[in-house]
Order: sequence, then structure tokens, then C-alpha cells
Amino acid sequence: MLIAQLSDPHLRPEGMLYQGVATSNRMFAQALAHVHALDRRPDILLITGDLVDDGRPEAYTMVRQLLSASRIPFLVIPGNHDDRENLRAAFRDQPYLPAEGPLHWCVDNHPVRFIGLDSCAAGKHHGHVDARALAWLARTLAQDTAKPTVLMLHHPPFVSGIPYMDIYRCMETQQLEDVVRAASNIELVLCGHVHRTMLRRWAGTVVCACPSTTTEIDLQLAADATPQSHVGPRGCMLHLWDEAHGMVSHLSHIGAFEGPYGFA
Repeated sequence: MLIAQLSDPHLRPEGMLYQGVATSNRMFAQALAHVHALDRRPDILLITGDLVDDGRPEAYTMVRQLLSASRIPFLVIPGNHDDRENLRAAFRDQPYLPAEGPLHWCVDNHPVRFIGLDSCAAGKHHGHVDARALAWLARTLAQDTAKPTVLMLHHPPFVSGIPYMDIYRCMETQQLEDVVRAASNIELVLCGHVHRTMLRRWAGTVVCACPSTTTEIDLQLAADATPQSHVGPRGCMLHLWDEAHGMVSHLSHIGAFEGPYGFA
């Protein structure tokens, strides 16, 4: 099974730029075209939050308009820039999304089970998984302790070392770590939010953060670093599941590059 992951497109109402500089809508369309042009068509597309930049209904109209060109089934989770109710309304035709409350869900009709965990705290940019969400996750994981599982949440549950991103990470994660560690069949935990590729061993599994389809947050590790980002490089993650060999993840850059050349 081939799983494509896109994240943090920060789509805007038609004609508006992201942060006044980036054509996020066009960039997301390019990302979708890139995924569809791969030499192997992904079986599913995961979008790990911040579908839009300001939560407005008009921006979700743009999301659905762009996704209407996709021939790959998709699953979405919210990010801190999303509006939970506007997202729910825009995707009301998606049966996996709950009709009310946090946007936690489980989709179990593929070779890999997918669980979406809503890590968004109302009115905040950092992430938090409260006691009710932890209980829901524990119950859901307990329903099948053998099937390979991918857990999605927007906020990475670890310290990245980039100071201006770490203040917005998923906070108070020890109990979440305990729940995840108790489930030995979680192959991957997938995140967005940091607009960079990051990997970390955590809770007995691997956390993989996906780059944004729009901007890349700069890698700065000094404690007093000034927050900044650049338009590009952009990319997506491809996660290849095989029953015999398990899961392997690849970064796939989006854009035109020199080549191809003969392999040597």
C-alpha cells in the first residue's frame, strides 16, 4: 500500500496570498498534480492539518474545489489554523468525520488502519490532547492490537530544537506517550505543523513530520533565533507499506529539477 502525505497547504480564499507572498492555492494544486504523476498511484492521501490559513468558509470552498481534481481518496485532520466547525461543514460528505465534538476518527477498511487525533486546543496554536481524547484513543487502539496502524495528529509530540516552533508543539505529552507505547502495532505517527521533514523515535514507534506544500520554516537552533521561513523547498512524504517488509518512508520533492540522468 502506498500512502501519500501532504501537509500545511494554508489555502486562502480565491485571489489571496498566504502571508502576502506565497500562492498557496496554486502550490497545493501543484502538489496534488505531483502526487498523481508518481510512477505508482498512491492508494490514499493523508492531509495532516492547516488545510486553510484563517478558518474561513471561503477558504474551505477552495480546498474542496482543488481536491475535486483528486482521483485518490483522502483523509484529513485539523490543524491550529483550521476552524473545526467550518472544516466539518466543508467535509460533511466524508463519513469518517464525526458529526460533533473533536475531529477524532478511525478508518479501518485498508491494509493499514488510520487513526486521526484532533490535537487542536480552541483559540491556541500549541497542541494538547486532553483526558477525553486520550481515553478515546486508548479505546480505539484496543479494538485491534495486531493490525498495522498509522496515527495522525497535527502537532509533533516532541521538542524539535527550533525554539520558535517548540513553543507551539503538542504540550504535556507523557500520557499520550504512555497510550501510544502500549500499542505495539503503531507503525508510524504522522504530523505536520513544523513545515519541515523531521523524524524522531518516540513511544516505541517513529514520528514523521511532513513538509508544507507552501513554505519551509527555517532550521535555526539558537535559543534567540528570529522566526523566519522561505518559499521552498517543498515536498510531500510517501509511506510504502508491505506486509513482508513493513513501512518505509520517502521524502518526495515537488518541483522541476535538472535531469533525469543515467544512474551511476
